[in-house]
Amino acid sequence: MLSRRDFLQVTAAAAALGTTFDLKRAAARQAITQEGLLGFKPVGSLTLLHFTDLHAQLMPIYFREPSVNIGVGDAAGLPPHLTGTHLLARFGIAAGSPEAYAFTSADYLALARDYGRVGGIDRMATLIRAIRAERPNLLLLDGGDSWQGSYTALRERGADMVRVQNALEIDATTAHWEFTYGAARVRELLGELRAPFLCGNVKSEPWGDPVFESTRMFERGGLCIAVIGQAFPYTPIANPAWLIPDWRFDIDDAGLQQRVDKARQDGADLVVLLSHNGFDVDRKQAARVHGIDVILGGHTHDGVPAPTMVGTTLIIASGSHGKFLSRLDLEVRGRKIADYAYRLIPVFADAIAPDPAMAELVAAIRRPHHAALDRVLGHTEGLLYRRGNFNGTFDDLIGQALLAERDAEIALSPGFRWGATLLPGQPIRLEDVYNQTAITYPAAYRRRMTGAELKYVLEDVADNLFNPDPYYTQGGDMVRVAGMRYTIDVGRPMGQRISDMRLLRNDKPIEPHRRYVVAGWASVRQGTEGPPIFDLVSSYIAGRGVVKIAEPHGVRVLGADPRGMSG
Repeated sequence: MLSRRDFLQVTAAAAALGTTFDLKRAAARQAITQEGLLGFKPVGSLTLLHFTDLHAQLMPIYFREPSVNIGVGDAAGLPPHLTGTHLLARFGIAAGSPEAYAFTSADYLALARDYGRVGGIDRMATLIRAIRAERPNLLLLDGGDSWQGSYTALRERGADMVRVQNALEIDATTAHWEFTYGAARVRELLGELRAPFLCGNVKSEPWGDPVFESTRMFERGGLCIAVIGQAFPYTPIANPAWLIPDWRFDIDDAGLQQRVDKARQDGADLVVLLSHNGFDVDRKQAARVHGIDVILGGHTHDGVPAPTMVGTTLIIASGSHGKFLSRLDLEVRGRKIADYAYRLIPVFADAIAPDPAMAELVAAIRRPHHAALDRVLGHTEGLLYRRGNFNGTFDDLIGQALLAERDAEIALSPGFRWGATLLPGQPIRLEDVYNQTAITYPAAYRRRMTGAELKYVLEDVADNLFNPDPYYTQGGDMVRVAGMRYTIDVGRPMGQRISDMRLLRNDKPIEPHRRYVVAGWASVRQGTEGPPIFDLVSSYIAGRGVVKIAEPHGVRVLGADPRGMSG
């Protein structure tokens, strides 16, 4: 805390400079220290460190957690489907605290200004190095989605992120968006990656042979640890199948049970599933596949402050974008977890000293691209964010750009969960646009669709998100819309959730048989034509200079559990 002498010196200096000094902000940031973030009462002899869904974010960013994360069926009201004050109450987190800022969107703008940016791979490297020094019997595991999501990753087709993984000295990884570079490029990058790429549920077509290694055994402190990798089971549905035509992806409960059983037969004292299933799928699979001690989950970007227990299986959810690092200490006796201690460490960028070697690597990766990364397109008047079950303001910006630049009546934008946040007044740089749009199939299409076709699209995506059986969900958020509004009843069955579809410009109902001009992007169809979405959005912003986006209002939600809706 600031002493009285510090207070007088600081305020005197501020007065001399003729500036307004935000003492509250300085005190808030000073209250977070690197030592405090690393503070941990160790248990046992083994430590698992886990991060996931980095989405190629190397620099500190702002990232707003969702205010809407609706659970349905058995998941209603359970983590991770708690937001705002409901999450704070469940985990005993004080409002306005650093943890409240890290885990919720409650009072987000004020707390972001107090506590600053999060993430930064050089800060993460500092935490990892410190914990390694304390706990030599350690495994560092990357949950996938590391190679995609930024300008540099797209330009270098994932090579920059492999360099980062190697520098971090990860022990294993799994995958999802990695596959969108195509099968040939994945194999090229695996020739450079110095860690096992574990994807036991990926098989070749038509023979069903394993494509990748499924399991790696590690020895740490006299314990044998089996790490089994599970890639995203729905990759060829959520992403273009034509990029990986000879590979089949499955949830594969039976195959996973066989891999767990074999690991036990081979002497594993501990079985860890390095998963990119998504949280609710992990929860169901943990109840169906026996013998898994720990699931390190990914894909749905959930940051949950405490483990979830299913039977004897611990499920860990480590957030995304380099915002968190999970530390799980384990005492293993008789091939079972006898005790554990856990902390999901928020990576508060201003409180952590950058690791010099990683900072140098990041600078080398970014140096050839500086002119593009730092190109200012305009400024935002309000908060720009994406994450949440329905439209965020950055989604609305993309939708408005599609309407204007493609001369469309309605725009559709995918419900991706990746993409950093910008605070009011911040410049919008080219890098910020790529952080929302950097994919290998970026064509912004323009086509005619009937009202009935539009309803089918919305119903299909809604069932993917709100089907009460997690095995029928794919972990994204609802398709974003612009130029129209609708009502959704999340508790209704497939085909009956969407109603009252209307055009915004005149509030007229969208007619089933009328054809509308629709623009969108990220189509999984091969041969889709149109300008790249990042070019289109950049042109739109540059043409306006200052962007003002109101809070989204295009969706009326019925039947939702209120514990997953804080805003």
